[in-house]
Amino acid sequence: MLLYNVTLIIEEASAPAWLQWMQEEHIPEVMATGLFVSNRLLKVVDSPNEGVTYCAQYVVQSIEDYDAYQLTHANALAAELNSRFKDKFVSFTTVMEYIA
Repeated sequence: MLLYNVTLIIEEASAPAWLQWMQEEHIPEVMATGLFVSNRLLKVVDSPNEGVTYCAQYVVQSIEDYDAYQLTHANALAAELNSRFKDKFVSFTTVMEYIA
């Protein structure tokens, strides 16, 4: 199993709208792909960055499922984020393997 983590730092004024969009639209759309087995959304409490830092985490069974998501769904979902919150955030992703 793998953990796909998206860390996003968003300007404080846009954070409430982004959070609502994530919970009501984006995360349900990601989960509707059928490629992830679970998800969680976290807020970084002691972030040294300006703005508000969140981590959206998605658990995937295999690298093949992750690759399928990237090939088939990721670009369209990222485009929606960029359209709604252009120039209001920075983000990066990591993929981690469960050890224990």
